[in-house]
Amino acid sequence: MSSGAAGGLYPDSSTDRSAQEIAMSETTASPAPAVPARPRGLRAALRVVQVLLALFFAVASALPKLIAHSSAADTFAEMGWGDTGMYAIGVLELTGAVALLVPVLQSVAATALSALMVGAFVVQLTYFDGANAATPLILMVPLLVVARARRGHNEELRRLLRARVRRG
Repeated sequence: MSSGAAGGLYPDSSTDRSAQEIAMSETTASPAPAVPARPRGLRAALRVVQVLLALFFAVASALPKLIAHSSAADTFAEMGWGDTGMYAIGVLELTGAVALLVPVLQSVAATALSALMVGAFVVQLTYFDGANAATPLILMVPLLVVARARRGHNEELRRLLRARVRRG
């Protein structure tokens, strides 16, 4: 066998081709993505949903609590939770809204906000006779979609946290 055939210069040589394919697969192999790629339109739609959810939780839900608007203050006073409960829920909602926009935190934020909506549903049923109980349930649907669709980021977050713990 000539040095040209051994070096893989002749594409019709089957032994050289398989060796070449193995070498290429070893050098160009990259880890498979955790979540299959989605069509661009679906990714864009999901991003729009995330931004809308973040805006809702930041502006319509957290802001009235954080500025102690009378609508929020009266509601929390009626429940007996006072200003402390109102501010705590407002901070949780604002934190979740911001985290919805941070790629590595998206799934965790959507899951946490879903849990908060379960609490809101229970509060609506127990304190307010279910007057607005559908609202938290409706919000949970897109939150759970985001949590599921962005779950691939959870492994990245886990890796970052482990590296942080190791560094001390």
